[in-house]
Amino acid sequence: MDWDRLSEQVDGYCERTDFAFWSEPVNAVTNLAFLIAAALALAVAVRRGRHTDWAVAVLVGLVAIIGIGSFLFHTFATRWAGAADSIPILLFILAYLAIAFGRLFAKPWWLAGLATVAFLPASAGIIWAVNQLPFNPLGSSVGYLPAFLALVGFAVWAGAQRRPVAPWLLGAAGLFALSLTFRTIDIPLCDGFPLGTHFLWHVLNGTLLGLLVIAVVRHGAPQHR
Repeated sequence: MDWDRLSEQVDGYCERTDFAFWSEPVNAVTNLAFLIAAALALAVAVRRGRHTDWAVAVLVGLVAIIGIGSFLFHTFATRWAGAADSIPILLFILAYLAIAFGRLFAKPWWLAGLATVAFLPASAGIIWAVNQLPFNPLGSSVGYLPAFLALVGFAVWAGAQRRPVAPWLLGAAGLFALSLTFRTIDIPLCDGFPLGTHFLWHVLNGTLLGLLVIAVVRHGAPQHR
């Protein structure tokens, strides 16, 4: 492990002007949105007696870890902190895919696992294809496009089957589109708006993840066959 490389500092956001710990105070503090979302989702789970459900516990824990990892990245701004930020997000995406297939759509777990594994090469293909375009409108946010498309697909699928979870997934997809927009325009708007818009990505994404977990709490009870 090359620690020197892992400790290299990264400046990827409009708000940051140097490599001081608090150079991104708004980006750092707004990671509280993820912790609040995890706490609210847990409160709903406790009220409904679902707090001991492993799927709910995994999702709530990952939302909290995402907040912590993102805080580390927006304060230390190093490659290792970037990994602490991005890895929990990927784990949440994969966990939610599997749980959505198994719980929200009542598919067998072998199929849920297969679809989740297939998501990885499919994502790489989508990202590669977008990066081949003459102009990539999403910039560095293109990595989130596969997750957005998967969520839209879930919302359409649930709507077509008239499942009660459909409005939750549709609302989450709308929030994701808005948060992705604010993440994408952070650097392009930097000259005119030095604070940047990345903090809105945190606030909206915290809300989004909380909404997705609560959707599982309300509509993703284990299937009894």
